[in-house]
Amino acid sequence: MNENIFRRVVQTILTLVLQSVILFISAGTYRWIWAWIFVVTGVVILVINFMVLPQEVIEERGRKKGNVKKWDKILTTISILPLLGIYIISGLDYRFNWSGDLQISINIIGIVLSFLGSMIFTWSMVSNRYFSTMVRIQEERGHQVAVEGPYKYVRHPGYVGYIIMVISTPLALASLYALIMSLMVSAIFIIRTALEDKTLSIELDGYEEYSKKVRYRLIPFIW
Repeated sequence: MNENIFRRVVQTILTLVLQSVILFISAGTYRWIWAWIFVVTGVVILVINFMVLPQEVIEERGRKKGNVKKWDKILTTISILPLLGIYIISGLDYRFNWSGDLQISINIIGIVLSFLGSMIFTWSMVSNRYFSTMVRIQEERGHQVAVEGPYKYVRHPGYVGYIIMVISTPLALASLYALIMSLMVSAIFIIRTALEDKTLSIELDGYEEYSKKVRYRLIPFIW
């Protein structure tokens, strides 16, 4: 295992651990069954990813990156607070019962949607060997336009999967208040989608032609 792959493995594991710690500390207890189900689902997703993702994709996502767009650094930094807020508010909601006693079907729908969103995200990574954590043109790797898999239907399927995961997380944890944070994160990533699309059209050979064939960024027949 090379350094970049090892770094990415550690990053993803620590992210899941951090999410779990925030949830249980905010909730004031570890006896929260749906939080445990959410965490176990996250572990399953990580295992699937490490089994199916090409090593070059994992390596790219763990690589220390140059030539990252300044606007992407800003948006990524801004998104950290509402992302953490999803887990903090969900835990506090459980502790103080702000959302009341919601039907278990809400939790189940949230878990299912979270998993499906993650699989769309995974499918996107499998289909795009240049799938990075930051917006950059990977000239050192001969960056090309991804046109297979979900990229046949929308230009940014990874964002589709991610937004589904972000919105479904509060549902999985039965927190209506945490949805406010999810909507903030989703708005940031919709802005990021538009800026990335513009960047790729200008700087990546073949992307403008691809965007004429695949007309929609996130939602088929809408946008």
